[in-house]
Amino acid sequence: MYITVHKRTVLTLFVCLVAILLIPFGSETLGTTSETVPASASDWGLSFQKEGEAPIANASRDYLGNFNAYYMGDPAEKKLYLTFDAGYENGFTAKILDVLKQHEVPAAFFLVGNYLETQPDLVKRMCEEGHIVGNHTYSHPDMSKISEEAAFREEIERFEQGFRMLTNRELPRFYRPPQGKFSEENLKQAKDLGYQTVFWSLAYVDWYNDNQPKAEDAMKTLTSRIHPGAIVLLHSTSETNAQILDELLCKWKEMGYTFAPLTELTN
Repeated sequence: MYITVHKRTVLTLFVCLVAILLIPFGSETLGTTSETVPASASDWGLSFQKEGEAPIANASRDYLGNFNAYYMGDPAEKKLYLTFDAGYENGFTAKILDVLKQHEVPAAFFLVGNYLETQPDLVKRMCEEGHIVGNHTYSHPDMSKISEEAAFREEIERFEQGFRMLTNRELPRFYRPPQGKFSEENLKQAKDLGYQTVFWSLAYVDWYNDNQPKAEDAMKTLTSRIHPGAIVLLHSTSETNAQILDELLCKWKEMGYTFAPLTELTN
């Protein structure tokens, strides 16, 4: 059997095919203000399109704003929000705190339960020097696999209680999902507990102790990808981060950036 196809039809099909192939992956059309919605459970993800500009995330600022969640601040302001994750102590946090104090830069440290128990003096120092201690859960599980409200609440409130007992302070209500794994249900649960969920718009592979990035490579990444409103995630376990932090803060200041605490975040 033969099918007759007109030349015009063939031409139309060819033009459509070319148009599809020319659509760029990671297109800018997603933007940072569109209602980009993640799958029911997701790993936090970023796509950097252009040096000095905010990346495209797999959940938009508008969508996250429904749950008091953030991955960056105002893209029109050259403010940076510096955060550190610490699942354990590796001997570099004191130096990091020294540099922050020298530069009068506020930061947030997202800690887990064992850090409260093994490093009480460092936790107290963070508080005394004006930094935020955030909730990274008590035992650092994959929270996207936790759907029951009671189990989610247990991870969050157990850390709160440990912090309160150690410092005699109330924990600031900032939550960061371990490994960036989250679900919409998690976002709702955190909001219901009075938390702001804090993702990030700039990070790099700094957490392998036996394969630390070279200082020059780290500086290049962290200066070329910085952008207005960035929430920066570094690990305080990183020797490289402790080594470059003084130079890095100076460089960001030279680029016209100022530093703000998470309490100034707005969607």
